[in-house]
Amino acid sequence: MPKVSPELLSILRCPVTGSALVQEGEELVAAEADATGNKPRYAIQDGIPLLLPPELLAAADAAPSGQHDGPAKA
Repeated sequence: MPKVSPELLSILRCPVTGSALVQEGEELVAAEADATGNKPRYAIQDGIPLLLPPELLAAADAAPSGQHDGPAKA
């Protein structure tokens, strides 16, 4: 299980609620609930927290890979 360092956790904040994050298994969880009463959860991949809100993470995963490679070459 990838563990996020305590130093990094001390400065990270949930992009949805602005609250601190705590690690639960292989995810980071917001300390406070959002407007719908849910605590946002964020995956950790290769030791890197993916702090995109769930709706943006789904859109990023669905985008063609060419959209993530930087500017197009002329």
